[in-house]
Formats: sequence, structure tokens, C-alpha cells
Amino acid sequence: MKKILLLSDTHSYIDDAILKYVKQADEVWHAGDIGDLSVTDRIVELKPLKAVYGNIDNAKARAEFPLHNRFMCEGVDVWITHIGGYPPKYSNKVKEALAANPPDLFITGHSHILKVMPDKKLDLLHMNPGAAGKHGFHKVRTMLRFKIEGKNITDLEVIEFETR
Repeated sequence: MKKILLLSDTHSYIDDAILKYVKQADEVWHAGDIGDLSVTDRIVELKPLKAVYGNIDNAKARAEFPLHNRFMCEGVDVWITHIGGYPPKYSNKVKEALAANPPDLFITGHSHILKVMPDKKLDLLHMNPGAAGKHGFHKVRTMLRFKIEGKNITDLEVIEFETR
């Protein structure tokens, strides 16, 4: 069993409130728009990190993290990318690959809108944790946490912070 903290769109912002949840997780996954790499450096000091770069990330972030990160966690096939859309409105850049080989869990960022929704056609679960940073149009900063045990995703929680 793994406890996962999922965040995105930090835009160079990390604080003790976020780090409190990092400490409670087994792994942290970041769905892009990291901003300054001091954000991921602080996470890695505490827990293992899987991340992708986003559209605002510079060459240094792009050298450290991939555009797509696909891996197994327990028995769950996970694909993280920053700009991927959501069911059924996937980005043209991922639509074909998703249809050809759908993961169990498809994670995106970019929109700053928290969404968790199934795609019954592709038999996958889509998650977007919203935005944990303070830059953007969102009013409330959000993250997700959940557990993966075998092939099961359980105990999904939305973490909300004060309004920006």
C-alpha cells in the first residue's frame, strides 16, 4: 500500500502547509508547472517524487523531468502529463496514445481546476489536482491524496487551502 500526495501548478510556491502533507505521504507526484526547482528540491528532501514539466517550466526543469511519466504503482498503470485534457476532451497530443494504450490512472495539471472523473469508454480514472500554488485564476489552492493498494485506488481526499 502506498499513500500518494498529488499536486500540480505550484508555480514556484511551496509552504509549510503543503510540506505537512508531503511528510504524511509515501510518494509525491507533481503534474507540472513546477516553477522554481526549489519546490521539487524541498519535496525530495522529504519523500520520493515523480514529476513532469509543464508549459511554464524552464530548460532546467525540462532537463530534470520528462513531459510524460508513465509507471506502475503497485498494480496501477499511471500516466502523468501536464497538458492532457480530460474525458472525453483529451488534448490532441495524447488522444491517440491514450486510446491505443490507456493507463488505469491518467493524471494532468494545467487547468488549475480540480477534477476526478472516470472515462468509461477507455476504462480509466482521470485526476487533476487543481493548483497548489498562488499564481493563476483559481480561488482555492487544492491537492489530492489517496492510497493505492494492489489495483485499487482508495481513500481519495481533496485538500483545500485558504483562498489565495
